[in-house]
Amino acid sequence: MRGWLRRRFDAAYERVLRHELSGAPAHVAVIQDGNRRYARERGDDPSDGHQAGARTTERVLDWCAELGVEELTLYAFSTENFERPPEERERLFDLLETKLREFADAERVHDQRVRIRALGETRRLPERVRDAIDYAERRTAGYDGFTLNVALAYGGRAELLGAARDVARAVDRGDLGPEEVDVAEIESRLHDDPVRDVDLIVRTGGDERTSNFLPWHANGNEAAVFFCAPYWPAFSKVDFLRAIRTYESREASWQRAKAERALALVRAFGSVEVEEARDVLARLREYVPDSAEVDAEADPESRAD
Repeated sequence: MRGWLRRRFDAAYERVLRHELSGAPAHVAVIQDGNRRYARERGDDPSDGHQAGARTTERVLDWCAELGVEELTLYAFSTENFERPPEERERLFDLLETKLREFADAERVHDQRVRIRALGETRRLPERVRDAIDYAERRTAGYDGFTLNVALAYGGRAELLGAARDVARAVDRGDLGPEEVDVAEIESRLHDDPVRDVDLIVRTGGDERTSNFLPWHANGNEAAVFFCAPYWPAFSKVDFLRAIRTYESREASWQRAKAERALALVRAFGSVEVEEARDVLARLREYVPDSAEVDAEADPESRAD
């Protein structure tokens, strides 16, 4: 009875959330935390938790397709994960190898033109995992419908250090001038192919930290962050919709801040710039609370003496 009520509640809440949303972030990055704790609380082996988490990953891919998310990055194996017990680590490598090959062969991946690619220091992974990465990337290389990034042997600090060292070597050789080092130059050295700026980071499992995940693409883009308590295997569609609602609220707040700054600039304009100022405000009016106040501020001639 309790399970039936819970399903009814979740279905109703999902409808409410869907009604509240007007779009979706282009790039979502997920820290899939809590697989081992999920298994431990059920008296299972850690590998059982990772298997359950892999099933959640498949559901999230479906939700992304349904909602219009264009790129998903999964933090599947960090550089810190190499410190785990050997037996657990090997089982995780087995799972990664299996899932990469399954995804590369899945009909829906080809129907939806999903491109799979790995991010991170993949040379540190066992040969069987590297072979599976190569297989998945080759099988989906020509697709452009959706991008699935799998972060493997990944560490954000190491990623930035690698790019900085690469730039330093190029400058030292004379191939690059110091004045030529810009955003595009750094980005070109982070990954072989461009990674879209992150709009939303989701972390499950209750911890409220981003764990060195995609610092250039997330922090630089002021990505929204959603922390939630459910372990990754228990992460639901309602949780995912709540995360997107957090992103939309963050975007709305950011747009309001931009509009308020624009209004402050308009207030400083002289009469010569009034027409240009009114054009700017017209584009931002939906984000400004009181349009009457905006009109008065934008047109000095309408002010009372």
